Amino acid sequence: MEKKLNDPFLLQPIGKDYIWGGRRLKDDFGKNIDLEPLAETWECSTHSDGLSIVKNGEDKGLTLKDVLIKHPEYVGTHPRMNGEGDLPILVKFIDAKNDLSVQVHPTDEYACKYENGQRGKTEMWYVIDASKDAKLVYGFNRDIQKEELKKSMEDGTVEKYLQKVKVSKNDVFFIESGTVHAIGSGCLIAEIQESSNLTYRLFDYNRIDKTGKKRELHLEKSLDVANLAASSSPRQPMRVMKFKEGYALELLCRCKYFQVERMLLNTERIRKMAEVKTFSNSFEIYLCVDGCGSMMWEDKVEPFFKGDCIFMPANSKKVLLHGKAKLLKISC
Repeated sequence: MEKKLNDPFLLQPIGKDYIWGGRRLKDDFGKNIDLEPLAETWECSTHSDGLSIVKNGEDKGLTLKDVLIKHPEYVGTHPRMNGEGDLPILVKFIDAKNDLSVQVHPTDEYACKYENGQRGKTEMWYVIDASKDAKLVYGFNRDIQKEELKKSMEDGTVEKYLQKVKVSKNDVFFIESGTVHAIGSGCLIAEIQESSNLTYRLFDYNRIDKTGKKRELHLEKSLDVANLAASSSPRQPMRVMKFKEGYALELLCRCKYFQVERMLLNTERIRKMAEVKTFSNSFEIYLCVDGCGSMMWEDKVEPFFKGDCIFMPANSKKVLLHGKAKLLKISC
């Protein structure tokens, strides 16, 4: 018997009002979320700390997690799925008006052992935009001993050991678990990560949150998981453009958790729409980071705009794209 083909659908995000956020997700992406500041939007998430909502179609208004429990065939036969509607990855937009805390994430093994079976967190950043002087923290500028790091965390001098890296629009950074890091002010970023919300803070600039308290630091856990060796300066990946009819693709990142490609869609000058094919055994996510367009399948037409997130189920119907847009094509 032939497998049933599935409709794609748009997702509605959940927002986060962390103290370092700004307004760009509202002003640039039209995120109509009643939070101030709006630091992050979790665009595709089945994590219990922020569930995405289905925006259109027969399951409109349900959480993505509930839809994937109802339709397990949407995720395909991905080996990292747990069968309970829990995607292995999470997709975000991040607006860093101010510096994020200096932090580190655990490996899967550490998180499973010490954080009640949770996932660790390896992530990738795609820089949508950056101010002229924007920087980020990527590891240490030299090898550091555990006692030396502990003392610097306790007395608030850890910054002198951190490697600062200049950031430009369209840059890509791969942040493996254990890498000490921080997004700097002036960065607008799309983040693709393992589905985890485990963050250990080493330093937070002695900031006060909205309750009048300093945010919690996690000194012992940070020391447990941080890679103390000097980090080499991150290099931008060599990008090879593959041209298709109506669009081009370039690989940004591939690791054991996810693959991210940048799609440059432009059907303005051709008389044929771009056909995209999804894997039969796994879902895909399309995140529009610029421009707009329409997706069409059978007798349906659905517009998408800058900031929208599209979920393509496994065994999706043949989808045609039309417009001029930049999208991140995410699979795993």
